[in-house]
Amino acid sequence: MGNLKNYPIVGFFTVLFIFTFFCSTAISEERLSVNVKIANIRSAPKSNSEILWSVEKYHPFVIIKKSGDWYRCQDFEGDQGWVSKSLLQKIPSVITKKDNCNVRSGPSSDQKIIFSVEKGVPFKVLTRKNKWIQVEHADGDRGWIEQSLVW
Repeated sequence: MGNLKNYPIVGFFTVLFIFTFFCSTAISEERLSVNVKIANIRSAPKSNSEILWSVEKYHPFVIIKKSGDWYRCQDFEGDQGWVSKSLLQKIPSVITKKDNCNVRSGPSSDQKIIFSVEKGVPFKVLTRKNKWIQVEHADGDRGWIEQSLVW
C-alpha cells in the first residue's frame, strides 16, 4: 500500500476513526455513587458472592459493565467489583486521593481548616468555585476542598 501520503482519504478516515473511538469512550463513561450508608462490593453479580470490600455513602465509581441488576464498577484506585444497581445513584461526588486533605471553611487556602481527612473519604459535591469544591460527608460535615485532592 505504501505511504499514506499517497492515499490521503485513507489517512483521513483512519484519523477520524481513532478520534471518534477515543472521544466516544470518554463521553460514555458513566459515574455513579453509593446511595446507602454501607455498600458491599462483590466478586460476582450475585448477592451471595464473596464480599471483596465495603464502602460508605457517596463513594464514586465508574461503571465498566452492566449485567441485569448488577454493575461492574471501578474505583479511584482501579479496583473493580460488582455492586447491585439499587445501591447506586447519579449523585455528584468525589473521593480524596491523598492523605491529610484539609477541608476548609471557604474556597481558599487562606480559609480556616475545619478538619482533615485521609485518602479514600467520599463526599457529596454541593457546588464548585474555581478550583474549589464545597462538599458534604455522609455524617453531615461540610466544607471546601481543593479539586486537586480528589477524584
